[in-house]
Amino acid sequence: MKKKERMFIPVEESFAKWHKDPAYMKEYNALEEEFALADAFIKARAEARLTQQQVARKMRTTQAVIARLESGRFKPSTRTLERFAKATGTKLRIAFEPDKPRPAAR
Repeated sequence: MKKKERMFIPVEESFAKWHKDPAYMKEYNALEEEFALADAFIKARAEARLTQQQVARKMRTTQAVIARLESGRFKPSTRTLERFAKATGTKLRIAFEPDKPRPAAR
């Protein structure tokens, strides 16, 4: 009896296909800010060499709250961002950037 072989599609191949779909790209790009914020939380905590539990203690909250912050699934208040920055020994900076490149001045 011959074994069935399972075929897997490399993730890079799937992404290359999905990136051609305008609807997929619209949704993917809409999540960019969430991913960026989640990434910033994780990097700040890692650079401070703290666990989620340690950051939670410093913020007087729970590890579950820190996990939610790092998941990027919700938008924290400015106060929460400030508390996280203090707990990780970082400085909070908020910036506004243009959505689209501005035309060159004449």
